[in-house]
Amino acid sequence: MSVISEEQGTQAIQPIVAAAQRIGVEVAAPAAEDVDARSRFPQEAIDAMRDAGLLRALIPVELGGLGCTLKEVASAVTELGRHCSSAAMVYAMHQIQVACLVRHARSPQLLDFIRDVADRGLLLASATTEVGIGGDVRSSTCAVLGQNGQFELTKQAPVISYGQYADAVLATARRDPESPPNDQVLVVCRRENLQLEEKSSWDALGFRGTCSLGFILRATGPRTDIVDDPYGDISSQTMLPVSHILWSSLWLGIATAASDKARKFVQAAARKTPGTVPPNALRLAELTNVLSQLHHVVIGTRTRYAEVADDPDQTTSIGFAVSMNALKVSASTLVVDIVQRALLICGMAGYANHSPFTLGRLLRDAYGAQLMVNNDRINANNAQLLLVARES
Repeated sequence: MSVISEEQGTQAIQPIVAAAQRIGVEVAAPAAEDVDARSRFPQEAIDAMRDAGLLRALIPVELGGLGCTLKEVASAVTELGRHCSSAAMVYAMHQIQVACLVRHARSPQLLDFIRDVADRGLLLASATTEVGIGGDVRSSTCAVLGQNGQFELTKQAPVISYGQYADAVLATARRDPESPPNDQVLVVCRRENLQLEEKSSWDALGFRGTCSLGFILRATGPRTDIVDDPYGDISSQTMLPVSHILWSSLWLGIATAASDKARKFVQAAARKTPGTVPPNALRLAELTNVLSQLHHVVIGTRTRYAEVADDPDQTTSIGFAVSMNALKVSASTLVVDIVQRALLICGMAGYANHSPFTLGRLLRDAYGAQLMVNNDRINANNAQLLLVARES
């Protein structure tokens, strides 16, 4: 079952994006500084998204959702990212998990769970990293245990973003204790059957509202809560591309917000000296060129995925993996470049924390983009893939 087709749900484009824009302006933006200062969960923004139906956007209509496309959700992420990076990241990560369920869960029990996500506006989190695997999400030490139709899972997760606020956590693990590290499954760990033992705090430079603490995750439940497809297929066909598309859409929102501040600063300077082009106008033109590059990279790759999302031959190919990895590296690098350019334009007004043109939070959040799934690891992975790729 696919929700990625660009043809489906086109009538909902304007309402979904408009709702995200309204929530961004009226709810997320007023709370963003406090969320950042206190490193707290953006509860009011998530509640507003739930009330507006945004948490069920990617779920098909027949399962109680809005039947929106990935393009629509990505546009909503960009709008939210212009106002509060943390709220937008929580929304993006939730939708990544929704996409994995909608595209890879087929059992009646999991379809009922998806309906519950839509009906109750449940918030989903992810636990794919694990202590001792060095950030390699395609390998697990922990394994699914249990018998008589039940599972038990204990996972040492160095980070589960907003885990203590989620209604369910989708965790990776080896299929069973005898399975090799890369024979993984994706397990739905429901709140009522889940214990999270806090092992680390969260006081980071940016994205502070994601509350990305480390936990020991302990979960039980029926084995029907294990997603049907192998995690390798889920990762290559859905989790990796959707993650990079939604993350890059968020970074586009950050970059757009920085560009807007720089433009308003230059326009204010121009009004003070009518008939004279402000010195920073040239820098603004150069910034706009780089922002255009980011926009084309994000939109172009998003469009390509929409075209091949339901073709496993394409989504499991080396060329596809390289292009999706390249999107993450390029977008996460360009967003920092753009915010830095905006800072040079705004000068001390952008450097000051309490200024209409302050860029501190945007710059700190932008730097996080290269670190979440570190770009060095992604480039190393692409290097290995290119070594075995055949000439096209």
